Amino acid sequence: MILTVTLNTALDVTYRVPRLHAHTSHRVTDVAERPGGKGLNVARVLAALGHEVTATGFAGGPTGSVVRGLLAASPGVRDALVPCAGTTRRTLAVADEASGDTTQFNEPGPLITSAEWSVFLERYEALLADGARAVALCGSLPPGVPVGAYAVLVRAARAAGVPVLLDTSGEALRRGVAARPEMIKPNAAELCELTGTRDALPATRDARRRGAHAVITSLGPAGLLAATPEGSWQAAPPRTLAGNPTGAGDSAVAGLLSALVEGLDWPDRLIRAVALSAATVRAPAAGEFDPRTYEEVRGSVKVTPA
Repeated sequence: MILTVTLNTALDVTYRVPRLHAHTSHRVTDVAERPGGKGLNVARVLAALGHEVTATGFAGGPTGSVVRGLLAASPGVRDALVPCAGTTRRTLAVADEASGDTTQFNEPGPLITSAEWSVFLERYEALLADGARAVALCGSLPPGVPVGAYAVLVRAARAAGVPVLLDTSGEALRRGVAARPEMIKPNAAELCELTGTRDALPATRDARRRGAHAVITSLGPAGLLAATPEGSWQAAPPRTLAGNPTGAGDSAVAGLLSALVEGLDWPDRLIRAVALSAATVRAPAAGEFDPRTYEEVRGSVKVTPA
């Protein structure tokens, strides 16, 4: 079983409009709702790849009930979300069909009490002991959760002998890296904020020295850059694909984590992650990928030493 943690779950709502114009009204051509937050996106992709997945985190209020209902309809994902008194947030993505661009609006999360956090920690440790083979810790922290929360969760997983992939940003990432996760997957901006270095390869290697066993940096359309104990590589897709990039990084996390538990070597892990990321750009929403694009891109990803 692979465990995903989404402390700041969301109801993802996607609007599609023919063209987005500021200061005007728009006729929406399509509306989609999905269980959201980075870790839930990861969970759905892992399940689509055939892995047994358990999703935990917080869910509360009417929006949380909708998220749990949608999650129940997601094949292969076990719901282990912890109830909270606050209301789960919504995220709104507006997809401009003319340009292919997407504009994102993210609400703040619910206030998590210390008692709720304690209940979550107990659930998390029980899930680690219940056959977890790997853990994905993903996304922002909702109000009330300690800024060092991911460091606590990384240490608990390490104590249980379960490898961790951490995908967050800011101070939560800085503290989480110090707890020595198996992998982190920042984007270029998050990596620069962590290390103070804009040059991707030195920054990726610097992040390793800060505690991460391996650092895989998302370079957007240019693919992934990885610094690992076995070496450094850049993996690039054969071409840039038009579409909605929301959730592409989450699919890369699913690719890395699934390849880890399957025992693949680093170049093959990167190929899977890049192909899934590209295939998500061509999918309707985050947490999904286009199977045809995945197979096409997977055979054409170029991996070179960095």
